[in-house]
Amino acid sequence: MIHGVIEEFDADTGVGYLRDDGGERFFFHCVAIEDGTRRIDVGAHATGERAVGHLGRDEVVAVRRFA
Repeated sequence: MIHGVIEEFDADTGVGYLRDDGGERFFFHCVAIEDGTRRIDVGAHATGERAVGHLGRDEVVAVRRFA
């Protein structure tokens, strides 16, 4: 499980980056946001699972906001 903060999110393209507590950045796509909203605020605290995406790179899936 990855814990961190949403560092970037572009609602037009649906892509963003989560920076984990150790400083590593992970790409995610809006379809990975679990609540189905397809939108998440920059600065929101979030968790997710690390997975290899369809482009062969590490991504975050099952992105969830947490307080």
